[in-house]
Amino acid sequence: MTDETFRRDAPDQAVDGPHDVPPDPSYGGPAPTDAARVDADPTAPTSTEPPTAPAAVPLIAPREGTPRPVATAEELAEVVARMSAGTGPVAVDAERASGYRYTQRAYLVQLRRAGAGTVLLDPLPLQDLHTLDDALADSEWVLHAASQDLACLAEIGMRPRLLFDTELAARLAGFERVGLAALTESLLGYSLEKHHSAADWSTRPLPESWLTYAALDVELLTDLRDLLAAELERQGKAAWAAEEFAALVAGADRPPRVRPDPWRRTSGIHRVRGARAQSRVRALWYARDTVAARKDSAPGRVLPDSAIIAAAELDPKDERTLLTLPGFGGRSVRRLARIWLDALDEARSLPDDALPVNQPVEGPPPPHRWAERDPVAAARLARCRQVVIGTAEAHTLPPENLISPDFIRRLAWAPPDEITPVSVAETLRGFGARPWQIALIVDRVAAVLPDPAAA
Repeated sequence: MTDETFRRDAPDQAVDGPHDVPPDPSYGGPAPTDAARVDADPTAPTSTEPPTAPAAVPLIAPREGTPRPVATAEELAEVVARMSAGTGPVAVDAERASGYRYTQRAYLVQLRRAGAGTVLLDPLPLQDLHTLDDALADSEWVLHAASQDLACLAEIGMRPRLLFDTELAARLAGFERVGLAALTESLLGYSLEKHHSAADWSTRPLPESWLTYAALDVELLTDLRDLLAAELERQGKAAWAAEEFAALVAGADRPPRVRPDPWRRTSGIHRVRGARAQSRVRALWYARDTVAARKDSAPGRVLPDSAIIAAAELDPKDERTLLTLPGFGGRSVRRLARIWLDALDEARSLPDDALPVNQPVEGPPPPHRWAERDPVAAARLARCRQVVIGTAEAHTLPPENLISPDFIRRLAWAPPDEITPVSVAETLRGFGARPWQIALIVDRVAAVLPDPAAA
């Protein structure tokens, strides 16, 4: 059994109260019918015929029009007053420039709340949004795929105290497609365009079409929250979701984990043989990272991984040879040729005792190596996975949301000396598993952990 059997497909590419009102013409058509909503009555008869969903209505403009980004302290003060006077949850989203910039900072923040409407904030001139954060301290924040945005929001002083994540809620409720556009279409009957999701949001000024796209991302978010909350309640999963949301809040401003030897994640490094060649990858990786940080540019735009691998394999010693390699032909890369050659010279001059060595890996080895290293542990892992998969299916959950695959691997590789439900629960709790997760699997996992041959 591979890790792939322990995962569900990744999510699709990651308002102010019910919209059961005559639609604004900008919404492009009639309001969605009740058939597009979650059926909250589990006793209602079901048809054997496949349901025919009404065509989704394109959502092409925000209800009150596309707002201008707030960019001054005076405008921010007015927004703080509006949001303070609003009611109910506040929909929140942020746009970054992943793939374009070195950092993961927010370049646009979107908010919507009943009684306050939609607001777009430009955090570049504002710098600090603590006053807005204070105004929303007692409000529930609604985000989609919150783990993607919480860090960049915390960086500008915005941290939720109470959270509802619509993507995570949809996963817990058993939806197969949990992207924002898919959920908005299936539950609310409106279709969202997602063609600006990978745009360079550091662009200034931001095009009007991009601002409209950003505003629409929060237009129906609290509507979606209400439907998903009702569905979780109907399925008896509301308390599970509350634990998951609280865990996200607790880690909202936690610094990202620093990976040891990040250069080892260079795409294609498996082709590079020998410590000396790996030292060239390392030297080029750190040289590129320094340039990328200085230019605030995504590292792959400074020098692609494929170019690093090519240079590490061939070890060019002059500019003419370097520039013939794949990935070194661009003008901006050629201008930095001396930096790349200096990095290669540095790697070439290293004594043998300074070359990269494989560091001991914390935790269990990759599962595909278990069978040869410890067949008993491999069999133990297979039994535990079957428990997780079966339990997840019984509760219509993705296995990875029922319990982290890493927790199960670590438990199977080094189970407690005395295997009991109590000791297994303590072990999983130490890894970070939530109480609801432990309660669902602990008895069955404790039962299958011991080796049957030793019984």
